[in-house]
Amino acid sequence: MATGKEIVVSGIRSTGYLHLGNYFGAIRNFLRMQEEFNCYFFVADWHSLTTHPDPKDLRGNVYRVLAENIASGLDPEKVTLYAQSDLPEIAELYLLLNMLAYMGSWKRCLRLKTKYARILIM
Repeated sequence: MATGKEIVVSGIRSTGYLHLGNYFGAIRNFLRMQEEFNCYFFVADWHSLTTHPDPKDLRGNVYRVLAENIASGLDPEKVTLYAQSDLPEIAELYLLLNMLAYMGSWKRCLRLKTKYARILIM
C-alpha cells in the first residue's frame, strides 16, 4: 500500500449474506475509499457471536463474507482484508481498553465523545 495516505479501518459482521443494505451502507463507500486511502477491512467474526453464537459456522461465514466483498469490487491488491479473529492483539487491546475506559465512563464524558465521534465519522 502507498504511504502518506490516511488510514481507514472498518469491519462487517459475518452474520449472513451481503444484501443491498450492506452495499449502499458500506461496500459502495469501501469501493470509493480503496482508491483514496490505505484501507484495512475486516470480517468481525467475534462480533457476530453475539447474535449468531454457533461457532461451527464461523469460519465458513468468514470465507463467504470475504468472497462477497471481493466479488463486490474490493481489490485485495489495494486493500487489506482479514478476519478479526486472526489478530489476537485485537482481543488484548479490547481487554486493556475496557479496563481503562468502560462504556459508563464514555457516556459521562462529553469531551471524549465529541473528539472521537469526529474520528469515527471520517
